Amino acid sequence: MRTIGLIGGMSWESSAEYYRLVNEDVRNRLGGQHNARSLMHTVDFGEIEAMQRAGDWDGAGKVLADAAVSLERGGADLIGLCTNTMHLLADRIEAAVEIPFVHLVDATADAIRAAGLTRVGLLATRFTMEMGFYADRMATHGVEVVVPDAADRAVVHEVIYEELTLGVVRDESRDAYRRIMAGLAAEGCDGVIYGCTEITLLVDETDTAVPVFDSTRLHAKRLVDLALG
Repeated sequence: MRTIGLIGGMSWESSAEYYRLVNEDVRNRLGGQHNARSLMHTVDFGEIEAMQRAGDWDGAGKVLADAAVSLERGGADLIGLCTNTMHLLADRIEAAVEIPFVHLVDATADAIRAAGLTRVGLLATRFTMEMGFYADRMATHGVEVVVPDAADRAVVHEVIYEELTLGVVRDESRDAYRRIMAGLAAEGCDGVIYGCTEITLLVDETDTAVPVFDSTRLHAKRLVDLALG
């Protein structure tokens, strides 16, 4: 079994979900008392969030690249970044290490194409929905990404940063997400991506009539696939 290196802390709630998913998957596949060989480098999300607000992507990229280097030096054989948004800086991580970086968007896109879909809605942070890096990489897989309108993007983003990353789950926010997903389906989206690792704390596949692609679960599965070889 290869050792999985995880860059976590954005937020710690989502990193805990990654840790659970990776270890449950290994146990399910190997049985008995098995769990994943892994290392996690946890950054301080308070510092990262401040860099996001300030647009200091260079500073954030250095933090993540340094985290990747520490994992490689610690014995990791591959690296996963436990956040959707910061895949904006995937190239910085890839350039810093020799070991493979496992890209979340690729794992998600493969599942969408395997389901026979090519047009999906995206719920994520404002950065992920608006900055283009996510949709652009999806497009290389033949998948079109549709995001909510500006007002609904603000709602999705605020719920993530002001509630979910702080461990707050509100019924009113769940209803808002359901409404937004229904709107995406009405626009012709055949599925929806939960493109932020905290979103599954709020909603699941029962909250929308179209197929759900949970990027966190799909990414964790890809990490285990590669670790077990």
